[in-house]
Amino acid sequence: MFVRDYMSTSPISIHSGTPILEALNIMKKNKIRHLPVVDKGRLVGLITERDLLTVTPSPATTLSVFEMNYLLSKMVIKDVMKTNPITVGPDCTIEEAALIMREHKIGSLPVVEDDGLVGIITQTDILDALIRIFGLRKAGTRLVLEVSDRIGALADILAVVREHQINVIGVACREKENQRVQIMLRLSTVEPESLVQDLQKQGFEVKSVS
Repeated sequence: MFVRDYMSTSPISIHSGTPILEALNIMKKNKIRHLPVVDKGRLVGLITERDLLTVTPSPATTLSVFEMNYLLSKMVIKDVMKTNPITVGPDCTIEEAALIMREHKIGSLPVVEDDGLVGIITQTDILDALIRIFGLRKAGTRLVLEVSDRIGALADILAVVREHQINVIGVACREKENQRVQIMLRLSTVEPESLVQDLQKQGFEVKSVS
């Protein structure tokens, strides 16, 4: 799964001379929280809703409405934007994009190809990707097993699933202590009883069925 499959293409962007109030209105109108900043076809920065709200006066300010509007009218995006934002290419994997966001504590990544902005991917897009990858909107069964961490354990489980002619919608693994692994399977069946029985006969520990 790659960024190009889940990014927003042709993202709304602004230039560095855009007034702050105009940028806020663009975000509100389009229900977005991140705006790439593009000058002469080149990505030069990124601005978020949080960035803009941080620089706008709070209700507790002693400034008058006229003073606030005057100050804001003088401020433009280049005064507050993040320059040289972290970017990814469209062929970056979803997993790598999620890791970059987590490590740098950011909510979005502009997507650049051949020095041009081609999209943007956000935390919401990442969550949507995970929902699709794990087939969470499809009818089926979630089966969690715990096995020893050995070569071929997953293959052995899937062999039993195949005998029951059940499709696997999604798979996830999580390492535990004492060389144990939890395996989660999303299966295209709502009647997993016979499969569960056969897995248990094979010695697999079934932790939950839902």
